[in-house]
Amino acid sequence: MAGCQFAIRGAGHTPWAGSANINNGVTIDMTSITAVHVDKTGTVVTVGAGARWSEVYRELDAVGLGVAGGRVSDVGVGGLITGGGMSYYAPRLGFVCDQVLNFEVALANGSIVNANATSNLDLWFALKGGSNNFGIVTRFDLLAFPQSKLWGGSTYNPISTLPDQINAFVEFNNAINYDPNAAVINTYGYTSKLGQWTVINLLVYTKREVNPPVLRPFTAIKPQLGNTMRLTNLSDITAEQAKNAQNGFRQLFLTRTYGNDPDFLTQVFHIANITLQSFAHTPGLFYGLVYQPLPPTITSRSAESGGNPLGLDPSAGPQVLALQTIQWSDAADDDLVNDAARKVWKQADQLAVKMGAKRDWVYLNYAAPDQDPLRSYGKENVKKLRAASTKYDPTGLFQANVPGGFKLWRKGSRLNRTVEAS
Repeated sequence: MAGCQFAIRGAGHTPWAGSANINNGVTIDMTSITAVHVDKTGTVVTVGAGARWSEVYRELDAVGLGVAGGRVSDVGVGGLITGGGMSYYAPRLGFVCDQVLNFEVALANGSIVNANATSNLDLWFALKGGSNNFGIVTRFDLLAFPQSKLWGGSTYNPISTLPDQINAFVEFNNAINYDPNAAVINTYGYTSKLGQWTVINLLVYTKREVNPPVLRPFTAIKPQLGNTMRLTNLSDITAEQAKNAQNGFRQLFLTRTYGNDPDFLTQVFHIANITLQSFAHTPGLFYGLVYQPLPPTITSRSAESGGNPLGLDPSAGPQVLALQTIQWSDAADDDLVNDAARKVWKQADQLAVKMGAKRDWVYLNYAAPDQDPLRSYGKENVKKLRAASTKYDPTGLFQANVPGGFKLWRKGSRLNRTVEAS
């Protein structure tokens, strides 16, 4: 394998070319490894690394169980978990990676090992957000729990409700007694087809309770253009989100993390709106500015499950995971869209510094290829990840021969292990 470059593909959800496939190399396609098995106790679910979350939820809904997993049905299990993973259960359980009891991993030397709390502990830790730098994960053993119907769906409002939306989001994220059953994704979406903005709130309450008090500040916002809220299950709610993420388009993710400041978040929307005018008529355009809460109740959970390398400090208080998600039709518009999106974050970053809202963390599963999520985990965690890479992949196969994804050494070479200090 010394001269062969390769890629490892689960569901292939990451939107940029080369992240999970390769030209002039070999793609190891995991999509035939999709078995889902629930143990006799109903507390452990074994999932093949090529499965999508739709396959997991279909099995679990049938037996009244749930797991922390993807919020869109066609997202792959493997990439989501090894990039950290957000779920509807994050306030209660932390990141999806924190719910992994065991990873089965094929190492560079051909051996297959298990990584868990009692065996290969450092590898277990590293795979909770360290991505494809250590081996090929072939199986995940996940914690399961009883799950009946949940309440969820989306509400749609005109952009004139922006002040109410921002206030509801910030108060939700700021809550001292944060309701661990509630999840919110607050999106400001623009389409060239409609030529206007719409506010879309994805709201989920993981208990069987209709319109719980914690979500009423969102559901009460008027006027309302549409509403899909209902009692349902994980399969249905995640399938609804998959319908909103169409295939066959050019796509871009760009992410940041900011402070939970209503004035700042409002100004970021206005920056996006002004910048959007330069490409608002791009064919097939959907532009989404997405805010997701990242309160201490999420960032504090990892310690309960053996820790993870993501580097999020609960003492930082409530933060906002921000995302630009963009799709368009024509490759001829690639530079226009990419340059405009980066302009939005450049101006937002400058404003964040002035307003004290700048944060350093980069969520790997939303990161663009020119971002550096692993280094945002902090020096100590990078040191641990590199130590695990050196131990389990001593020849540097997954650094030098797997160019896709994000590498622990910037140039991805074996030599850089000794010459790169940061």
